[in-house]
Amino acid sequence: MKVSVTACAKINLWLEVLRKRPDGYHDLSTLMLPVGIQDRLDIETCSEGLELRCDHPEVPTDARNLLYRAAEAFFERSGWRIGLRLYLVKGIAVGAGLGGGSADAAALLRFLNTVAPEPLPSSTLHELARGLGGDVPFFLLGRPALATGIGDQLQPIVGLPQYPLLLMKPPYAVSTAWAYGSLKLTRGGSRIKIQTLLACPLNPASCLENDLEDVVAKAYSDVVAIKEWLLHNGAVGALMTGSGPTVFGIFETVDQARAVATRIPAAWSRYWWAVTTTLNGPQSCRAR
Repeated sequence: MKVSVTACAKINLWLEVLRKRPDGYHDLSTLMLPVGIQDRLDIETCSEGLELRCDHPEVPTDARNLLYRAAEAFFERSGWRIGLRLYLVKGIAVGAGLGGGSADAAALLRFLNTVAPEPLPSSTLHELARGLGGDVPFFLLGRPALATGIGDQLQPIVGLPQYPLLLMKPPYAVSTAWAYGSLKLTRGGSRIKIQTLLACPLNPASCLENDLEDVVAKAYSDVVAIKEWLLHNGAVGALMTGSGPTVFGIFETVDQARAVATRIPAAWSRYWWAVTTTLNGPQSCRAR
């Protein structure tokens, strides 16, 4: 069997870090939105083994890759096993705060559950996803959601428009562990309410907040420069997503975002960038 599945990136419209847990994770309140930037995972089933190749030189193709852990977790829980040859085509920037590795793992879990003789219940699949990382359950859901806990407690959200975006990433990665470890936890609780956004979904700027942004921006001035440039060029709001360093700008139309992209300064020629929109339904991130 040969099949290709897509894995969509995400942005955090807000990200509040509430407290550190005894297990080392952090409790969060974050609104996560899928976006139309995708990795493609070509899957070929075979009799045995697991082989992974990737078109991006910075992506590990051994057991360090989350795809390995996802496959092994599924096989161990289901008691069923097949061989896999995987080829990952990266469309999502690496080390960007866009969740590419987690998205890939969720896409593989979904595929394996589709072809397994006895598919796992959705609750069990969610449990496997949670064990792989806080973002993986969101990507398994594949639609806008308010995430709490470590990001694994999900409340699907409907009624949001597809926000036009210009995303920009400097040519380096930021360590997620470093970003969280450098944060001074002074927040007593969540300040942003989903009802505020749903009452006026066409004005998301008032809800844009990321507790990690100040931490990262102090060490990486490009984050501030990109954000200011996006706002100066007409973005209705701009924010660093996840642990960065990618910054997104929200525009009124996709055409406006594309026009702004043509004016990216020559000094930023090594920056990764993409024009896209947020996505509202799981069908946008399914297999094809």
